[in-house]
Amino acid sequence: MSVNLLAISVGNTRAHLGVFVEGSLEQSWAFSVADNAELNRALREAAARLADLDDAAVYLASVNPIAADRAAQAAVKLTGLPVQHIGDDVSVPIGLHLDPESIVGVDRLLNAAAAYDRLQQACVVVDAGSAVTVDFIDGAGTFQGGAILPGAQLMLRAMHEYTEQLPDVALTRPDEAIGHNTAQAMLDGVYHGIRGAVRELVEKYAETYGAYPNIVATGGDAELLFSDYELIESVVPELTLMGLAVTARYEIHGEPAP
Repeated sequence: MSVNLLAISVGNTRAHLGVFVEGSLEQSWAFSVADNAELNRALREAAARLADLDDAAVYLASVNPIAADRAAQAAVKLTGLPVQHIGDDVSVPIGLHLDPESIVGVDRLLNAAAAYDRLQQACVVVDAGSAVTVDFIDGAGTFQGGAILPGAQLMLRAMHEYTEQLPDVALTRPDEAIGHNTAQAMLDGVYHGIRGAVRELVEKYAETYGAYPNIVATGGDAELLFSDYELIESVVPELTLMGLAVTARYEIHGEPAP
């Protein structure tokens, strides 16, 4: 079954909106969480696409409460629809095998739900944003947890701010494997360090699970870090939005969770 949905994902630095019509992603927008003008523009365009659909819904997920509240208020004003908040109003349809006291960001759970819904097999989701998360979902669709490491931009900023001589370097793909100047050496360390960490973690997960999982990457830096990496089967920028659509489908149509 399909849904007509405005999906809103609000991260620490970026917001991502998507309109799903009959379950298909028709259009998406990405912009800074501080850009209220772009938020309102995207919401107006999304509202126009959903205006003639009687069963349209709005689902919002966030790891940034202040920005999420601003987005929710604007969404209600511009669409006239109530906002369903992931975690407070709706649960993500994914099994969990975690320590009882664990609190997991909803973005990680939505990515897991979308990846498993898409693949129907054991998989790893690599989300490369402010932080890099490397999460394992088993063949039964259970989120087992994973690893968290600093994101590429955070690594570069930390080296600059916590040392006397390392420069402020913007993230780009390094030109060569050996850095012949300080900035290139920093980029090489961050770029290959993250890729190497992901490979090591995936191999550990496969060893523990007894089978090699499919690997999906998402997040703002995923294309730069992984588009040419043979380890990664696919880069899916809209994975969190797809997780919101999966959650809406399960909630609205009453489908059982995996």
